[in-house]
Amino acid sequence: MTEQSSLLLRKQLAELNKNPVEGFSAGLIDDDDIYQWEVVVIGPQDTLFEGGFFKANLTFPHDYPLRPPKMRFITEIWHPNVAKNGDVCISILHEPGEDKYGYEKPEERWLPIHTVETIMISVISMLADPNGDSPANVDAAKEWREDPTGEFKRKVARCVRKSQEMAFD
Repeated sequence: MTEQSSLLLRKQLAELNKNPVEGFSAGLIDDDDIYQWEVVVIGPQDTLFEGGFFKANLTFPHDYPLRPPKMRFITEIWHPNVAKNGDVCISILHEPGEDKYGYEKPEERWLPIHTVETIMISVISMLADPNGDSPANVDAAKEWREDPTGEFKRKVARCVRKSQEMAFD
C-alpha cells in the first residue's frame, strides 16, 4: 500500500503545482517525505479570517487514501473547529465508517475519493462557516455563539495579524 499511496500523493502534488487552487498552497515539508505536507490557507474573503496566512501540516498515513490525513495548524488560529493545539476537527478528516456517537453520517466522514484539494476546500469552508455543534475548541465556540462581533472577532483579528507577520518566516 505504501508505494500506491506515495504515487497517489505525488500525483496530487503535481496536479496542485500545475493547476493551483484558489485559497491555499501546498508543498512538501521535506522533499524526501511525501507523507508530510505544509499547506498555507489564505483567510477566505468576506470572513473574519480574511487577509490571514495560516500555515498547517498535513500528515498522511501510509495506507492513504484508505485512511485520512491529520491536519494541524502551526499558525495560531482561534476557531471553534480547531483545537487549541492546532488540530483540525472536521468530518471529512474523521476515520471512515459509522460515527460511534451517531453525530455524523458515514458519507460525511473520510472517503477514499477525497484528495488534498477536497480536504482544503472543506477547511476553507470551515473557516467561513464554523460548526458550533461539534467544537474542538469549546471556548472559541462559546464566544462565536454568544459574542461573534466582540471577543471572538478580536481574537481572530489578533491571529490574522500574527499570521501576516509570520507569513514569510
